[in-house]
Amino acid sequence: MLLTRKQTCPLGILLSIHQQHSKIDQILIHQQIELLEVLTGFETNNKYEIKNSFGQRVYFAAEDTDCCTRNCCGPSRPFTLRIIDNMGREVITLERPLRCNSCCCPCCLQEIEIQAPPGVPVGYVIQTWHPCLPKFTIQNEKREDVLKISGPCVVCSCCGDVDFEIKSLDEQCVVGKISKHWTGILREAFTDADNFGIQFPLDLDVKMKAVMIGACFLIDFMFFESTGSQEQKSGVW
Repeated sequence: MLLTRKQTCPLGILLSIHQQHSKIDQILIHQQIELLEVLTGFETNNKYEIKNSFGQRVYFAAEDTDCCTRNCCGPSRPFTLRIIDNMGREVITLERPLRCNSCCCPCCLQEIEIQAPPGVPVGYVIQTWHPCLPKFTIQNEKREDVLKISGPCVVCSCCGDVDFEIKSLDEQCVVGKISKHWTGILREAFTDADNFGIQFPLDLDVKMKAVMIGACFLIDFMFFESTGSQEQKSGVW
C-alpha cells in the first residue's frame, strides 16, 4: 500500500532535508523484496529503504505507478517516486517521464526531475548520448550542468559490484560514485531487489545530494530493473 502524501510546512521539510543531508557522505539504498512479484512475475510498485552509513533508516521510498503502466512499459516506464522521512512526511519527489529506451536514438533520452520539497525542482539527471558508455549530466534547478556520471561499457552485476563514477564537469576528477552492490546468486537470479551505495563529498550542496539519490533510482530502472524474466540492459551498453 502506498503512503499517502501529507500536507506539511515547506520550511519544515527543507530543514529536515538539510539536517539529514548535511552530515552524510554516503547513502545506502536497499530495495525490498516483493513476494507477489517473485512468485508470479507480476510487476508491483518498488519500495526502498534509504539508510545512512551506519545502517540507520533515514527515508523510505515508494513508487507510485498504476498497474497498467508497470506491466506494459516494464523498466522503461514513467514513474513518480515519493521519498518519506521517519516522521511520515514526503520530503523528496522524483518524476521520470516516458522517454526512448534505446541508446541508438539520441533525440529523446532518459531523464529524471528531483523535487525537494515536493513541487520545488532542485535538479535534474539527464542522460548524455554516447555510443559505448552510459553517461549522465547532473544539473541544478536552473538546468545548469554541475557534475557528470559515467558508467562501465559492460553493465553486468555478475559476482561483483558495478560502479558509476561521479565526476567533475571536465571529467578529470572523480568526486564520488554510485555502486550497484552484488547481493548473492539467489537474490540476483530470482528477484530484481537491488542494493546500491552512493558516495559523495561531505561538503556537496544538500540539493545535489538529493539529486544523486534521483540519479541512483534512474540507473536502477535503466540497467537493473526487470519484468518477469526479462532483464533490462544487462550486458554491453
